[in-house]
Order: sequence, then structure tokens, then C-alpha cells
Amino acid sequence: MGRIKFFLIAAAILLTVPQTAFAHCPLCTVGAAFVAGGAAVLGVHRMVIGVFIGAFAVSTGLWFSRILKKKFVPLQKSIITIASYLLTIIPMRMILKDEHPLFISLYGDYGSLFNRTYLVDYFVVGSIIGSVVVAIAPYLSDKITSIRKGRHIPYQGIALTFLLLIITGIILQLMLHYNIIK
Repeated sequence: MGRIKFFLIAAAILLTVPQTAFAHCPLCTVGAAFVAGGAAVLGVHRMVIGVFIGAFAVSTGLWFSRILKKKFVPLQKSIITIASYLLTIIPMRMILKDEHPLFISLYGDYGSLFNRTYLVDYFVVGSIIGSVVVAIAPYLSDKITSIRKGRHIPYQGIALTFLLLIITGIILQLMLHYNIIK
């Protein structure tokens, strides 16, 4: 019980420390994790859960890479982000694996590169989609700011990120429900 109490106190302290809100702040990171957990409880498809866990993994890596002020290696931000993604997705894949066959028949004999059946893990595909959404959200936020002549909407970065993730999740869930994606 002591560890849980310590964790809750540490989390409360970290969340109450005032910081400038960025697109990849702790609030965004924790929010993505809660949304993924809530999706699992509600029975959402594993591909959609992958979207939120992939977003969580990348936002954690981007957030942590910003904390380190000293640059130790070239491409440090990318290395930390990729490491965060892999260290999150690989263990979660063991629990949430959702493989489906994908038959490609473009040309050649069966068994050649363009004529065979591949196994596609929907959880991993969803996590890649979520990662891409989180990666492009700051770019879109900057575009919105430039269109508004340098003015931010309050909580613009986090709102835009969550809006894009939720829209992506809804579209994927509907496509899976109506067998557009099999």
C-alpha cells in the first residue's frame, strides 16, 4: 500500500507544478493513456486501442526528450521517441495482438513478394496510425496559429491532438464494425 500512496502523491505533485502547455506535455501524455484504458473497458476494437497507445508512446517520448536539456547524441529526440514507442508497443502487443490475414495478388506466382498472404497485426497498425496523428498535431497547431495571426486558442495543442485521435478512433471503429476493414 505504501508504493501506491507514494505514486499518487508523486503524480499529484507533478501534475500541480505549473508548466507551459505544449503539444506534448504531461497532461497530453497522461490523457492519452487514460483514453486507451477507457477504450479497453468499453470494448473498443484493439486497432483503435492501438491508436491511443501509439499516441501515448510517441507523446511520452517527445515529452521526455524535451526534458533533457543536454544533447548527448545526434538525433537524440528521435532516438528517445522511437525507444519510447518500442518499449511501450512491444510489451503491449503480447496482450493486445490481433492478427488478420491480408491477401495480396498483384502479379507473379503465389509465394512471390506481390502474390502471397501476409499476417497483419491490427494493434500495431493502429499504434502506427496514432503515432502519425500525434506527430502531425503540432504542425497543424502551428498552422492554426499562423492562420489566426499568432493567437493561440486556449489548450489548442492538447485539444487538437485529442480531437484528431478521437476522430481517427471513431472512423476506424466504424470501418471495423461495418466490415470495411476485415
